[in-house]
Amino acid sequence: MNLIIDVGNTLVKLAVFQDDVLFEKITVQHDGFINAVRKVLNKYPIITKGIISSVGKLNNQDVQIVASEIELLVLNSETKQPYKNLYKTPKTLGVDRIALVSASVEQFPDMNVLIIDAGTCITYDFINTQNEYFGGAISPGIRLRYHSLHNLTANLPLLESKLPKSLIGNTTESSIHSGVVFGVLKEIEGVINEYKEKYSDLTVILTGGDANFLSKQLKNGIFANSNFLLEGLNFILEYNTQ
Repeated sequence: MNLIIDVGNTLVKLAVFQDDVLFEKITVQHDGFINAVRKVLNKYPIITKGIISSVGKLNNQDVQIVASEIELLVLNSETKQPYKNLYKTPKTLGVDRIALVSASVEQFPDMNVLIIDAGTCITYDFINTQNEYFGGAISPGIRLRYHSLHNLTANLPLLESKLPKSLIGNTTESSIHSGVVFGVLKEIEGVINEYKEKYSDLTVILTGGDANFLSKQLKNGIFANSNFLLEGLNFILEYNTQ
């Protein structure tokens, strides 16, 4: 069994895999990370190896604690990857994006794939039929947009994410919801259409914390999978330890 650890900007996700099967997924705050790891290892004593992917803050002491319990792979730009990386600054490529592209290689081989990860940021990553990864784009996610409107203006309130009832907001709150949510939706639709003009056989994956919120509003033909990154990490772990 494998222990998969995804350290994000706000939360930590732990997942237990047996081969390609996801047995359990747990989401915790950063300060509860080690306790959660210990509980998982107690529950699944046959876990022998794991992987950590961190885009958030994770201190070396926590990594060493996990590494003392199981064989641990810490994902970075030097980790062997199952595709040809044509990104011009590979050392700055986020480990989350490495995992997402790896998942596409495993699940959609020899295809043109656009992976959209809607989390704190919205990332777009493209890999072609020749297994070549080119890069993509990074833009602010839904929560970042709400926070930016509140933090960088004098009078706009901080709101929770909400699907607007109408394109035309008739209050300040409904105007913010319209601007943020429809802005994100139209951005995603526009990016997809641009890629489809160049790659008519494009496969589109939507993942991340806001995937379920957004997928219902986007057109059909998009694969929504909130566990895509975890599955990619599990694949990288197997790819590097076989």
